[in-house]
Amino acid sequence: MKPSQILLPSAFYFLAFFSSCNAAIYDDVAALKHKYDFIIVGGGTAGNVVANRLTENPKFNVLVIEAGPSHVGVLSSEVPFFAANNWFTAFDWNYTTTPQVGLGGRSAILPRGHILGGSSSINFLMYTRSTVDDYDRIANKTGDNGWSWKSLQPYFRKNEKFVRPADKHNNTGQFDPKVHGSNGSLSVSIQNFPTPIDSKVINASHQLGGDFNFVLDYNDGLPLGLGWLQTTVDGPTGSRSSSATAYLTPEFLKRPNLDILVNAQVSRLLQTQEGKPLSFLTVEFKHGLSSKLGRITASREVIMSAGSLGTPHILLNSGIGDSQALGRIGIKPLVDLPDVGANLCDHSAIANPFVALSNNTFENIREPNVTAQLLQQWNKTKTGPLTDTVASLISFHRVAGDDLPNPDPAAGPNTPHFEHLYANGLIVPNNFVPPGQHVFSVATALVSPSSRGSLTINSTNPFDPPLIDPALLKEESDRKMMRAALRHAFKFVTAPAFAGYVISPAGDLPNATIATDAELDTYMNAEAGTFFHPTGTAAMSPKGANYGVVDPDLKVKNITGLRVVDASIFPDIPSGHTQAAVYVIAERAADIIKESYSK
Repeated sequence: MKPSQILLPSAFYFLAFFSSCNAAIYDDVAALKHKYDFIIVGGGTAGNVVANRLTENPKFNVLVIEAGPSHVGVLSSEVPFFAANNWFTAFDWNYTTTPQVGLGGRSAILPRGHILGGSSSINFLMYTRSTVDDYDRIANKTGDNGWSWKSLQPYFRKNEKFVRPADKHNNTGQFDPKVHGSNGSLSVSIQNFPTPIDSKVINASHQLGGDFNFVLDYNDGLPLGLGWLQTTVDGPTGSRSSSATAYLTPEFLKRPNLDILVNAQVSRLLQTQEGKPLSFLTVEFKHGLSSKLGRITASREVIMSAGSLGTPHILLNSGIGDSQALGRIGIKPLVDLPDVGANLCDHSAIANPFVALSNNTFENIREPNVTAQLLQQWNKTKTGPLTDTVASLISFHRVAGDDLPNPDPAAGPNTPHFEHLYANGLIVPNNFVPPGQHVFSVATALVSPSSRGSLTINSTNPFDPPLIDPALLKEESDRKMMRAALRHAFKFVTAPAFAGYVISPAGDLPNATIATDAELDTYMNAEAGTFFHPTGTAAMSPKGANYGVVDPDLKVKNITGLRVVDASIFPDIPSGHTQAAVYVIAERAADIIKESYSK
């Protein structure tokens, strides 16, 4: 069987399939097998991990259905610095939130990967595992100690392959080798290209001390302090490492029991068994531009890995959710699970640019002629500024005193409330900063928020977009913590290391050291957005609980043959960038599934 090629915009180079393998990435429904044991909905961060691990057993036939195109040859995905170039393209779902009360009524963009590899193919590549407390809270809330930090350590190492940086510099003292895996699938590296602000940030850390103290490796589960950012960049090739490049390599695509269908958007799951409990083993989908809906049925399980937005969207359209709400919009309710789509949480963030006395920032790199030269370097040697993401260093912090909410939304005393990312320029475009203005950014994110929102639908058309309300900065306790975090960022740039370099706030950024709460609120309303980490919409709860969506084994409650494996299962949002947590969830989930069929 030969898969047909996928046509992508001519702006990107595209290689349809790996010529060295029996291609398993199809853009032709007719090329698929007639029977699969497992159907995985979503070839994203988690879905490709599960597909890889399940097909280690040659008796399991697995199909992955991905709504977007293949990742192969997509330059904006391959080149780390081009991450934001994927926004508003065919590789992005192009979601927008509902108007946010906490943003003064504004909506926010919410890029999500519409491409094989999902958001791991378009994100900013940051690898932060979160904290011991985060995972131990999951274990305590679900009653399954297998989700604890200690229990998950083998899976972190199974996933990770720590590699040398692209520039081959000596990274001794920038990370702790004991914390990392070296034989896993996903490449992780550190500072692939130096920036002029790196030494200034490190010096400021030493000068200020306190909670800015240097931490050797935040991925040891105790991240408070400032350290070098680790990213999912494969240093030797200077390219992005995603779930697609790591878990769907030619070696794995040779497996005759693994098929992947791209450009196929799942609309619903269809009931396949009457009585109690129900089963939903048939997947309905639309392929390409065709208006005709196809169906394919799994013999063992359907595994939802469509992400925190896609998974609840599909479940709700399938009649799985709040029965009263579904009935009101004309969808026949089949399984009453009111928490489907509830508990949506995300990390609110603000870019915080400062005018820098420099002519060597990211603003140079973004000049078209400079970008072209650097791309030539990347193509030739896989080195240079394009091998890195938008920051080199990161820090994690807690609020204290009157700024600390009661109850504390953080998972424990070693879990941060907010983070700073230190960038040699604008992280994303900012309408308030003049084009070409050289800046230094201390981007701030609230990583242990109290606010909770929801994903709902208001249409019976499964291809209409969902209503996404992450409730960014909705709770006053979150706004109070963000004010404290902004003042903390301003404190950092007062360090002697920035004397004569940081000139003033840029754009509409107020001077937070003297700004009133009202002025900071005005700034948040105008500038805050999200770090693009939606979680929690199909949350885990103890087995037998009458709340939540999935049990600790990730089976959907009151349904047979249906699991969820993606960021939607987190009861609480992890305090780090979520891709590392999703990878480890998927690694353990694959073992749980395999074990359930080994008896």
